[in-house]
Amino acid sequence: MTEAILLVGGKGTRLRPLTVNTPKPMVPAAGVPFLTHQLARAKAAGVEHIVLATSYLAEVFEPHFGDGSDLGLSLEYVTEEEPLGTGGAIRNVASRLHSGPDEPVLIFNGDILTGLDIRALVATHADSGADVSLHLTRVEDPRAFGLVPTDDTGRVTAFLEKPQTPEEIVTDQINAGAYVFRRSVIDSIPTGRPVSVERETFPELLASGAHLQGMVDSTYWLDLGTPQAFVRGSADLVLGRAPSPAVPGRCGDRLVLPSARVAPDAKLTGGTVVGAGATVGEGARVTGSTLLAGAVIEPGAVVTDSLVGAGARIGARSVLTGAVIGDGAHVGPDNELRDGIRIWCDATLPAGTVRFSSDQ
Repeated sequence: MTEAILLVGGKGTRLRPLTVNTPKPMVPAAGVPFLTHQLARAKAAGVEHIVLATSYLAEVFEPHFGDGSDLGLSLEYVTEEEPLGTGGAIRNVASRLHSGPDEPVLIFNGDILTGLDIRALVATHADSGADVSLHLTRVEDPRAFGLVPTDDTGRVTAFLEKPQTPEEIVTDQINAGAYVFRRSVIDSIPTGRPVSVERETFPELLASGAHLQGMVDSTYWLDLGTPQAFVRGSADLVLGRAPSPAVPGRCGDRLVLPSARVAPDAKLTGGTVVGAGATVGEGARVTGSTLLAGAVIEPGAVVTDSLVGAGARIGARSVLTGAVIGDGAHVGPDNELRDGIRIWCDATLPAGTVRFSSDQ
């Protein structure tokens, strides 16, 4: 297996207001655009040619990654004129594939951070003779996901919508967003209209008697659909919990990129990333957070599990927990921002404007 499709779709609105002009896969995670981790892991698994199926703001990907030669890959780009869904996006790039009808094609989602053993998934596909093989993962609470039960041999038996009652939770296995398709299956997907692999392609394949094989791999898996998840994923990459050959440095408690400045008594822990040109002042404490390029954390500020945008400034003694601060925003001194708060790009929050603790 030497060929893959990377699905990079959607408007990434759940990551706003961090940056309004950059798709989520290009926001740095552990020091490099998140998409770099996806591409590097595919390369490490033996993939040589990848077609990026892009939609929203697709024009930013090719200027950054080019033909892929810097990563040791051959990259091509296909942009949807209208949203086509997962199945439609896969079918839309079929003409760029080099694989023969019976050869495997890896397909993976640009919003998922995973420790999946890609070679094992490909081997499962080959050994089982499946038409499509799916990476499945187990989750503690599957109510927010569609369920994918399998038989004793790993063969998929159904695709079930999100369960509404305890009786409907027949498995804790869910679709983890990575597949190996027989090339001929890709060519069978309808063209020119939106198609969902979860709601249309896979159920119709099952109904026709096709062989869909599941491989449960319960190593690291995280959907990066929210800012909090994105921050967690970046920290886990730095800590080494989520494997990636693209992390620019050794795994550890922090990653400080070149040209960043950190005061000697500042404390960085929990997989914190300090971007190029960013500054962390005296006595500041930053835990499990991502500071993008040029961000400034003033003396005495405390930043936990937060995302601070490029060029943003956090004032002295301010406390952030689970916050998202947009590019160029300015949070004045002595503010206290709690879980879920979003400060829009270039906004200014005056000193002492927001707090949750008592005045005592």
